[in-house]
Amino acid sequence: MSTFEKLSINTATIKKASLAEALDLSVAAGLQHIGLWRDKVAEVGLDTAVEMVRASGLSVSSLCRGGFLTAADGPGQAAALADNKAAILEAKALGTTEIIMVVGGLPDFSVSPGAVDGGGTAVAAAGGKDIVLARQRVADRLAELVPFALEHGVRLVLEPLHPMYAADRAVLSTLGQALDLAAPHPAEAVGVVVDTFHVWWDPSLREQIARAGAEGRIASYQVCDFNLPIASDALLSRGFMGDGVIDFATIGSWVAEAGYNGVVEVEIFNEGIWAQPFAEVVDTVKARYAELVAPHLG
Repeated sequence: MSTFEKLSINTATIKKASLAEALDLSVAAGLQHIGLWRDKVAEVGLDTAVEMVRASGLSVSSLCRGGFLTAADGPGQAAALADNKAAILEAKALGTTEIIMVVGGLPDFSVSPGAVDGGGTAVAAAGGKDIVLARQRVADRLAELVPFALEHGVRLVLEPLHPMYAADRAVLSTLGQALDLAAPHPAEAVGVVVDTFHVWWDPSLREQIARAGAEGRIASYQVCDFNLPIASDALLSRGFMGDGVIDFATIGSWVAEAGYNGVVEVEIFNEGIWAQPFAEVVDTVKARYAELVAPHLG
């Protein structure tokens, strides 16, 4: 088995690269997978993106993102359902079964659902600051989306985000919360992603990763580091593995013990990394992955 057989570079890591460049870089690096963001697909159009991916020979490990389900008003809820159904259809067309779900923050403070991370802006929305109600609306919208997802063979992959994003991006902060939200639904319809940046701090992480594995819900393992000091835009505090505080050996061993042996995506938001030549970023990702991540995946 190649060291890099499971490695997938998410297009967010080379944010300024076009879809064509991202595909070419992944192929040149000897990778078999790529993680896509919907903005890269939209830039060329879905049909063209499907053709480009097929021609590259790469498989799409996941499509990011759906979600933003916390709107309190009828039009906002309808718009969220329509956007997520479109995302499900895009995922199916691109040949991936996994659509990453960033569920949304408090309605008054959430970024626009269409905003690309690193450039999102808050938008006015009715709904206030009640986080309990916001989480209930996520559960309600998820229940409405599950039949559509099942019909099309796409899994809604809940991503808990670090608590510092609870206000504007995700009222789900722990893997346990995500698993509780997934529990009423079949594992083939709702899964979870273990993203080291977001969950490394969780005192219950080992138990919840084991639970996710036992329930068959680990849909993706995403890695990057948690850098200090926190950037002025906290979203951009991700770094190359090894540059921050995360113990990849321990978390990786827990993920392996839980039975996950799928693709590992590297997803980094960092202005300094985005400014580097794309090929250098890919080379650094491969080197850090081989040193710090791959040896602990079983």
